[in-house]
Amino acid sequence: MPDADASPSVTDPSGLQGSLTPVVGCDDIHLDLPGRRVGKVRVSYALADGRRLFVTTDRLSAFDRVVAVVPYKGQVLNQLAAWWFHQTRGIVANHVVSVPDPNATIGVEARPLPVEVVVRGVITGTTSTSLWRQYDVGARTIYGHAFPDGLRKNTRLPEAIITPTTKGEAGAHDEPLTCVEVVERGLVGSEMWTQVQTAALALFAFGQRIAGQAGLILADTKYEFGIAPDGSLMLIDEMHTPDSSRYWEASSYEDRVGRGLEPESLDKEPIRLALDALGYRGSGAPPVLSGEVIAATTIRYVAAYERITGMRFVPGTYPVEERLLAALNREGLLGSQPRSVQE
Repeated sequence: MPDADASPSVTDPSGLQGSLTPVVGCDDIHLDLPGRRVGKVRVSYALADGRRLFVTTDRLSAFDRVVAVVPYKGQVLNQLAAWWFHQTRGIVANHVVSVPDPNATIGVEARPLPVEVVVRGVITGTTSTSLWRQYDVGARTIYGHAFPDGLRKNTRLPEAIITPTTKGEAGAHDEPLTCVEVVERGLVGSEMWTQVQTAALALFAFGQRIAGQAGLILADTKYEFGIAPDGSLMLIDEMHTPDSSRYWEASSYEDRVGRGLEPESLDKEPIRLALDALGYRGSGAPPVLSGEVIAATTIRYVAAYERITGMRFVPGTYPVEERLLAALNREGLLGSQPRSVQE
């Protein structure tokens, strides 16, 4: 198991280690609301006035498959994304209306663009859409960008680049695109795509600066954009979380990469590496991850949250459904009890 090479010896920042074992985590949510949509990690519902409720579960996906349930992960994602959305509202508008619960966000119901916008500052990765995996098998023009011979895994690129992909349906893999193909295929109009690229690069530069102040390197990240009801561009989904981004320890980066080791990371890359080492890249049922691996993932995610935001993580109570129900009732959004998860 390559966890020692990929993840730092992080302290247990919020004293969670002793309480993780009995926590099952939030695998799913069923509420008495219309318009239910289920993604790999989030469940959402339609609300009045063009709004939508987004609930972030503890599911963890890798290689486009759900591979584990990680306690408190959903709360970290929801609260960290909300923090980033607030910090970047001057760069591009986002969908957030309010955050009524640690695992839930109420947002504007935008029309998602059918493209995932990945911005990369390094050449790395293990998935089929990653730069390094394609480069390692001989490709030198990837996502429309030309790369020279002799690059090493996990080294910095001269400048950040955009590497878009399609949005695969449930169970399907995303497919690489070039920026030209995004427009040529009619996925996004030319003028809107220019706005998307400008916003994505500005968001990434801001994220790199904030991460650097926390002693981290924002190596790459994924953005999702949508069209607001008034036709304007809007950032949606999540932002700069350990799910959608790679965060590396800056202090040990040069030494480890120079020795051919994986950077210390505060994200889900150790899970990807562990699965890859077991020969799993998304086909068939995933291997069962040990309790130790799951607990270490929680601790990495919490450490990322605390270092980036400068705030202490306060664990929410389980089960999430009960807490969320109370919050939604306070908001006047729910008229009945959640249905059983088994329904």
